[in-house]
Amino acid sequence: MESIDKKDETYWMNTFRDGESQALEHFYKLHYKTLCYFALRLTQDESETEDIVSECFVKVWEKRADFKTAENIKAYLYIRCRNVCLTYLRDLKRKTAAQQLYFNQLEQSGSTILHEIIEAEFLNVLDQELNALPERCREVFNLIYFEGKKTDEIAFQLNLSVKTVRNHKARAVDQLKTAFLKKHISGPFYLAFLLFIDGLGK
Repeated sequence: MESIDKKDETYWMNTFRDGESQALEHFYKLHYKTLCYFALRLTQDESETEDIVSECFVKVWEKRADFKTAENIKAYLYIRCRNVCLTYLRDLKRKTAAQQLYFNQLEQSGSTILHEIIEAEFLNVLDQELNALPERCREVFNLIYFEGKKTDEIAFQLNLSVKTVRNHKARAVDQLKTAFLKKHISGPFYLAFLLFIDGLGK
């Protein structure tokens, strides 16, 4: 019997529509982390984000017979996620400034949501590349770009000199840029990376 290439979209779509749980797991692994980045950016609430994303996968599984392609599934997940985030923010009696901002953007929608999707997918790729960095470079990068710490704060926290922290930061950025280019990741993803390091690393 001819072996089945489980990376083939036709195979996964057929098994998905047939209700096989391994196909749901396949699409879950593909999109869960990215959807979490997307929803968290909008809700600013980690526990709510997990509930929202889980609910999206429940709905896509309930409607599995309706999907023709993997792109249909992805589009449905993002649209569903966007709508549930909007409902959550609309019903929230007290909103932070960030939540109010994203609520306003969600109501206007359009290009703003497309930007959020691109950024969410970029962050997923970035996360994979960060895991390949040397431990200290990765630690410094995370503290600067994800926790918003200043160079001198990191130096004190890690018991390093300010110069060493800057060297780790520069090395991390250079290695990430090289990794993106080697993988031929260009266009919106590479632009997102450049904007990311320029906007949050000052």
